[in-house]
Amino acid sequence: MTVISPVDAGPAGPRPAEQLRRSPLADRAAELAAAAGPGGAALSEEPFLTQVDLRADPQRAADLAAAAGIAPPRTPNRVSGDQHRAALWLGPDEWLLIAPDGEAAALRDGLVSAGADAAVDVSAHRTTLRLRGGLSRDVLEKVCSLDLHPRSFTGGHCAQTLIGRAPAVLWQLSPAPDYRLLVRASYAGYFADLLLDAMSRPA
Repeated sequence: MTVISPVDAGPAGPRPAEQLRRSPLADRAAELAAAAGPGGAALSEEPFLTQVDLRADPQRAADLAAAAGIAPPRTPNRVSGDQHRAALWLGPDEWLLIAPDGEAAALRDGLVSAGADAAVDVSAHRTTLRLRGGLSRDVLEKVCSLDLHPRSFTGGHCAQTLIGRAPAVLWQLSPAPDYRLLVRASYAGYFADLLLDAMSRPA
């Protein structure tokens, strides 16, 4: 996420930063939309999701669930919740919590009060790419070495992995298939180029 300025002193007067923030791929939205093909794969950016990295003793699961509004999964590489509010397993004592825009501070503070070892707002650190459509798994298989066959990776699964040559958190939302790639904002252009190229190549 790029914040242009905390205050704009233009003719309309000062404006808060929330009205001025610009996502890493904002200027490429039309390009991403144009790449979609009927029955193929569609790529878009989903900016400004709340993302909080949580480190905590799994034995505090009940307290954490109450604070987060969702129970952190205990099974490796699994996700609890839905696309609007979720907890992604990143390690035995680490999860990534997803929530709607604007909830980071309250979520972080609630988790700390509930006994989290650490709760860090990483919302501005990452953006999200959404890849969906009938051929989206074929596209990912060109740039990711994970076994993405439904017997191994399907709706409700996540993994920290390399997509191309850069790290990402890959989250499959549904068997449709429908994926989210949670990526560093500074790598957003690289991931867009990589996926657009994979979409343009024959299976």
